[in-house]
Parts: sequence; structure tokens; C-alpha cells
Amino acid sequence: MESAAAPFHREVAQGPECVEARWVWARDGTRLRMVVWPEGDRGTILLFTGRTEYAEKYGPIAAELRARGFATVTVDWRGQGLSDRPLNDPRTGHVSRFTDYQMDVAAMLIGVQDLELPRSRFLLAHSMGGCIGLRSLLEGLDANAAVFSAPMWGIAILQPLRPLAWALAWIARSSRFGHLYAPSTGARSYVRKVPFDSNLLTTDPEMYAFMQGQLASHPALDLGGPSLQWLYEALHECRSLASKASPRIPAVTFLGDDEHVIDPVRIKLRMSGWPKGRLVMMRGARHEPMMEMPRHRDMFLAQTAEHFEAHS
Repeated sequence: MESAAAPFHREVAQGPECVEARWVWARDGTRLRMVVWPEGDRGTILLFTGRTEYAEKYGPIAAELRARGFATVTVDWRGQGLSDRPLNDPRTGHVSRFTDYQMDVAAMLIGVQDLELPRSRFLLAHSMGGCIGLRSLLEGLDANAAVFSAPMWGIAILQPLRPLAWALAWIARSSRFGHLYAPSTGARSYVRKVPFDSNLLTTDPEMYAFMQGQLASHPALDLGGPSLQWLYEALHECRSLASKASPRIPAVTFLGDDEHVIDPVRIKLRMSGWPKGRLVMMRGARHEPMMEMPRHRDMFLAQTAEHFEAHS
């Protein structure tokens, strides 16, 4: 199916003026929104976003990458942003199988084939996107180099509660209650529910307000907690990936030392054995390095551009 124009809320994105949004379709018929910031001659960055995220959130990052000479392409994963949401309650973050996200990756790659973008490709992946991105690399994603931002290679669950989380998610999935919200979550999104002073994402109040403002202006972008099915699939995918050797692609992973969303131990373990891999610890940063204080963002973007330029 041919791509068609899709909406994009440029007034809240604070990104480059040159931007194009298209609908693309995964092979199972799911409609996805792909967004392209095409300006840049040093390479094309494939931006894999995290759970709950949407293209407009990364407008400022696309602008910074453009200033460094890179075009950026991203897609709203199925179940979030303006892409198709599978449940009657559209605020539930849900996926039938975690590997379904690979169909979204394939649709994104097909969607950019007819665009005049730089041929050198690089992967930039945050949180859940890091989980999707690692699987994509293992399955042959063509990228010169990768940068991961707090990748979800494990979920932060207290060790005594891990068996309970697995059991609850498995029972719900097996008894057709997988569409229900995971415990302690609901329809309200994290950034609209949690005040800045208590948040686990960023220490930058301006960036937190930026995210809150986008969702207040465009509620259709909003997403609540994950479903029990998503939780089961995410736990299973993290366990599956943990058994795989790291790809040989040059990779840098950034991790805040105040991380409480994903499991830092899994990241440190993988990066310690990644050929051509490097772990950068960010002092005082939380879960979202690209939405952190300016000093953190500047360091992240400078080292990301340097890494990609070295492998262009």
C-alpha cells in the first residue's frame, strides 16, 4: 500500500521546519505514522523511540541532529502516538507479540526507500526502542553504528517481585485478561500524572513542562500504562535477548546513574561484552538523557555525532 500524508503537530514539536509525515502500513495491515526530517548530508538516523512516545517529542533532538548534519526518520510504534491502537481503550499500551514491532521497523525501512536521504544509516534508540533496536540489529538491520539511550534490556522490578510479575502477566495473558492495565498503572500518562519533583525521567523542569504541554495540546498523542500482555511480552523479549551475543556493530550506550525505570545491571553486563561497544555513565541523569539538563543533552549529542561520523 502506498504511503499518504499524515498529520504532524509542528507547533508543539520545536523541530526543523522541513518535516514530512506519512502513513505507512505494516504487513499485518497496521497503519503507522512515519515522520522524516530530511535535511542533512552526513547520514540518516533511524530513531527508535520508547514506550508511550511519539515523533513530536523528538523535534528538538531532530533540530540538534540537523545542526550536526544528520537527517532523522522515526515511526510511532503500533499502539502509540498517532499509529493504530489495537484496544477499545486507546490509552492502554498494548502489543500482541513484542516481535510485532519488527513489522513496524520493516514498514519504516520500506517507507524511506523512495526518499532522497543520505545512504549511511545509524541507529539511535531509547528505552523500549533499544529493545526493539537490538532485536533488529540481530536480525540484520543495515546500520553503520548504533547509539542506545537507557535501553530496555531489562525492566526495573525488585528481585523479590519478579516471579510475581511473571506469574501475574502470564495468568492474565492465558486467561484473556491481557488487555488490562499492569498493576499500579492506568489510563493517565506518566508525565500528566506525576509532578516534576517526583518524576523518574529527567532533572530538567523545562523539558518536563515541554512534554506535559505537548500532551495537553494534543491528547490524542497521550498514552497510559502498559497492558499485562505488553508486560509479559516485554519480560519475555528481554529474557530472550539476554541469551544472544551482541552484534559486532560499533555501539555506544548512555546510562544515567539515577536510573530507576530499566535495569542498569542488564545494560552494564551486555556492554561489558559488546565488541566495539562502550558504556557512558551520565552523572546525575535519570531515564531520558535526550530530555535531560542541557549539559547532559549536549554531551549526549556531541558524542553521538562523533560516534556516527567515525563510522560513516
